Amino acid sequence: MPYNKFDLETLAVEFSLEISEDTSLFPNIQPVEPGDLLKATLEENIPLATAINTEKARGELIIFPILLEVKRRINIPISIFSGKEFNVDIVRGLNGNPDFLISRNREQFFITAPVITLVEAKNQDINSGLGQCGAEMVAAQIYNAKKNNAIDSVFGCVTTGVLWRFLRLENQTLSIDKVEISLEPVERLLGLFSQIIK
Repeated sequence: MPYNKFDLETLAVEFSLEISEDTSLFPNIQPVEPGDLLKATLEENIPLATAINTEKARGELIIFPILLEVKRRINIPISIFSGKEFNVDIVRGLNGNPDFLISRNREQFFITAPVITLVEAKNQDINSGLGQCGAEMVAAQIYNAKKNNAIDSVFGCVTTGVLWRFLRLENQTLSIDKVEISLEPVERLLGLFSQIIK
């Protein structure tokens, strides 16, 4: 069963996870000012992506430019992968291609630990992607441990490009932020990703 076959209930049962739904994951965000390139890109791309209204368009035109801006704005080496195969445990269904994956390592030719964030694009229904994103986060937790580079928290996000909902996996608790974060102001979103990576 690949990542996209998991719903939240199946994920919780299969991996003995406690789901925490009343959580504010990021109460204090320091905004990060976007560069002129991202501002111009989003001004042009948002109307196009929402008119085309496919996961692929939203991923390419909104989500990936934001992740590239995060890479430009922070002083920590990261790598960003788009649609890269991430097969951790095929027997348990932890296989497939996450839409986006961030590793806190500069290696760009292959995925290296620690994997810190996974971003899953969805057309309209964010909640429908929570199980899939959570499964990818469990896989990242296992992957990091196998590579002797475990970290306390793995983060994930399900987004339409315009709305973003974040998750955090610590031990056996999957916390889902109680609010969805809007794309605008983008300074807040960039600050949030910067906080996750640091």
